Amino acid sequence: MPFSFLVLSCLSKCSSFQQLAIMPSASNSKADALREKSISFIEQGSDAVERDDRNQKKRSSVPLEGAEYTSGSSEERPLDALDSTPYLIFKKEEEEGPDLRGGTVDGLIVLAASRSKSQNDLLYQEAFLITYRTFIDSRELIDKLLYRYRKFSRCGDSARKRSSRSTFSLLVRVVSELSVSDLRDDLVRLLTDLVFQLLCDGELRLGKVLRSKVLEKYESRRSFASREALLLPSIAVASRPMVLLDFKAEHIAEQMTLLDADLFQKIEIAEMLLWAKEQSEDLSPNLTEFTEHFNNVSYWVRSKILQQDDAKDRERYLLRFVKAMKHLRKLNNFNSYLALLSALDSAPVRRLDWPKQTTETLSEYCELIDSSASFRAYRLALAETEPPCIPYMWVVKALG
Repeated sequence: MPFSFLVLSCLSKCSSFQQLAIMPSASNSKADALREKSISFIEQGSDAVERDDRNQKKRSSVPLEGAEYTSGSSEERPLDALDSTPYLIFKKEEEEGPDLRGGTVDGLIVLAASRSKSQNDLLYQEAFLITYRTFIDSRELIDKLLYRYRKFSRCGDSARKRSSRSTFSLLVRVVSELSVSDLRDDLVRLLTDLVFQLLCDGELRLGKVLRSKVLEKYESRRSFASREALLLPSIAVASRPMVLLDFKAEHIAEQMTLLDADLFQKIEIAEMLLWAKEQSEDLSPNLTEFTEHFNNVSYWVRSKILQQDDAKDRERYLLRFVKAMKHLRKLNNFNSYLALLSALDSAPVRRLDWPKQTTETLSEYCELIDSSASFRAYRLALAETEPPCIPYMWVVKALG
């Protein structure tokens, strides 16, 4: 399943959270005050969350070292509370839609870190882990979870002890799903210091679990940084160099799909959210590499055709790519399929003289890339496709 649809399906399968939004209510002054600083995932977007986040920073900072809990505190912060309900907004009885409409950033974090094992709460946690980057940075989320864990783990209250464990479990989940761009040097130092502190405190099991996740992510970052182009060894000795026409269209499509799949599987959900928010190539390195691969394939196809001096050779190459497109469609590889189509439909190739049958065939294929109604033809074809498949990422980026 394309990961863009994974985000949507994760939210849509949870009836209580599929349309998170702030609903108006004038009956409760506390709810009104909360509503002004709450999150609206759909109607208000991430700007409301960013404003709330800045206001919270002005009021108080999130220390890494949590203070001891005191029951006589007059103004309890959301991160210090066991119950997140006062910091959340729910629908009224007469209203339709999801139960939860919004809340403060800290309130949503506390709800995600709760120990409840109900189906709705578990689905909410999954949705939170997928979408939290739209309203809070990964480092800041880890700081908040670390503050809550450290504060509650030092309490004698058994309820807060249990809450500290569930908070640590969420912290481990956040670390395990960090993207390459999230794992900055300062965050690595923070996590390694935390592992060391856990071991010193005798929390060997917690330290071991967190250490394995940190090492796994650190190795992923090293692997990405040192990635080099693969050198394909010669598989046979031939009297003449092999050309593209020596390979069957089916085999060409299979190899293109293997290359696409390798790059596609490296893309993380966080990169899509960060791209929709900031459109930064540095924050979405795998997505950027996948897009560049699409452009390179399209340029290679155009070059192969236009480099042929003989018109018959140009036609042979074009027909070979058309046949490869048919196999790519069977393999559900929309990315290479549309890379080839964009090359064959480009101006330098179309202006050449082609047989009428070839031109008509290309016109039929071009219907899939029609941009009208937000690429409706492509989106319908993708929706009807049984996974696994490789989507055309440019449309996902454009509609994001």
